[in-house]
Amino acid sequence: MDSLSSEFSESLIVHFRRAEQLRKQAVDLFSLDLNMRQLCDLELLLNRGFYPLNGYLNQQDYENVIKGMRLSNGDIWPIPVCLDVDAATAAKLVGGQQIALNDQEGFLLAILTVGDVWQPDKIHEAEAVYGTADGQQHPGVKSLLQQTGEWYVSGTVEGVTLPIHYDFQELRLTPSETHRRFTQYGWRRVLGFHTREYLHCAHREMVLAAARDISATLFLHPVVGLEHPGKRDHYTQVHCYQEFVQHFPANMILFGITPMAERFAGPREALWHAMIRKNFGCSHFMVADTHGDPFAGSDHEPFYPKYAAQELVEEMAPETGIAMVPERAMGYVEDKAQYVFLTDVKDDESVKTITSEELKRRLEWGREVPEWYSYANVVKELQKAFPPRSSQGFTVFLTGLSGSGKSTIAKVLMVRFMEMRDRPVTLLDGDIVRKNLSSELTFSKEHRDLNVTRIGFVASEITKNGGIALCAPIAPYEAPRTANRELISRYGGYIEVHVATPLEVCEQRDRKGLYAKARKGIIKGVTGVSDPYIVPENPELTIDTSQLTPAEAVQEIMLYLEEQGYTR
Repeated sequence: MDSLSSEFSESLIVHFRRAEQLRKQAVDLFSLDLNMRQLCDLELLLNRGFYPLNGYLNQQDYENVIKGMRLSNGDIWPIPVCLDVDAATAAKLVGGQQIALNDQEGFLLAILTVGDVWQPDKIHEAEAVYGTADGQQHPGVKSLLQQTGEWYVSGTVEGVTLPIHYDFQELRLTPSETHRRFTQYGWRRVLGFHTREYLHCAHREMVLAAARDISATLFLHPVVGLEHPGKRDHYTQVHCYQEFVQHFPANMILFGITPMAERFAGPREALWHAMIRKNFGCSHFMVADTHGDPFAGSDHEPFYPKYAAQELVEEMAPETGIAMVPERAMGYVEDKAQYVFLTDVKDDESVKTITSEELKRRLEWGREVPEWYSYANVVKELQKAFPPRSSQGFTVFLTGLSGSGKSTIAKVLMVRFMEMRDRPVTLLDGDIVRKNLSSELTFSKEHRDLNVTRIGFVASEITKNGGIALCAPIAPYEAPRTANRELISRYGGYIEVHVATPLEVCEQRDRKGLYAKARKGIIKGVTGVSDPYIVPENPELTIDTSQLTPAEAVQEIMLYLEEQGYTR
């Protein structure tokens, strides 16, 4: 069976002499460059975080896992781990064939001996693993259906090297390294704590109380790995964790990070996390009441039943060998000047708390973060990454029909910002971008979307580096506009302005003669005539230049920016 190992070994990385042979063989092998999600899975396979797997699940194991969370030999395994490929790649693979698995730079990581190659029923997989096949309701399902290859490949892997990381190398502990540390420290009872959130005072009190209750030490093990290496949040989170652990008693906590392509499969996910931490040497694992839920920690209603994750991990504990410790939320009671479990709060006691959104608001507006909520050294790290809005970069994205006045407004805005001289300013007008960045593109829907996303990428880089990006394309479709909002909002402000000048007014202006030519059938693909313009769903501002002069329109935008704290 190609999914199981007969005995535990420190890793699937071969001896260096065997690695030399594999590198020579790989020159003549078919190769795959893995994406970030696949690299995370491969790393946990190679370092034995996915023990007992020694490769990707074969078809029989895959079907058993999605049906009953067990491998063919009866061992528990809750999440399918298969190598996904497209149809063209699958057609080139046969059982017994060896293929090279590379990172995104083409650097050899492992040799896969192909087992089964099959086309799964991903709708069935989604319903079995996630409880729904609706990708609109569940981001994990959306990823499975839209971002995962149509075919699966199984097989055993021989590792040449683990994926290379240049960041926080001392924190990227493998299971064999954590086992060794725990043994050296004399730690037999270790409570694993999985997180992807920023941690503050309440989290410290919560995990310390849990560790004391079971007489255990702590292994803080947050997840990293799926974001672009230039994403600010990754570095900020790790630095904040490093500051956070300084507030624990000496010799009580170990901090390490792990790459993991989370699926957000609710209770199954929680069980998976627990088993992985067992492989890292933990005896206990802390489980939240909404652990593994795609909407945990947000204002969104949880997708899975509350406490279902805790119940499943506890039910399987006799077989998995790792005990479940429930995560119990705490709040600050000012009258007692201490944190208490929310379940222990009396009716006459007032509990103080700050939501993640409120914390973000305070950082953006330069407001104080109370000492009872977070530690000064953690807040300092957050402030480096999330400065007040008046110091952030931002993008003003103007969208509207040709002739609506977008370009004129953008040019006047540029002059205003240049006069202020507090940030560098870049104008990304539609015509300028078409000439210098997208000259090879046509006006098909696909190419229009690509043009808009190119503008969004450049604007995100400008915003990330503290500048102002002024974008003025037509951008007629909602999907690329939404993608730009999501991308740019990670780095700073995003202000979408719908320049909603009526079509008849735009046609009257028609300085380029586009509408006249479109009406005569000379040219096609003109937005508003032969192509649709989809009105933005939730713009920050809507402006009609048939009612306002360019100077008045710019003044409305400037007033909004001042009101929102982007300008002083």
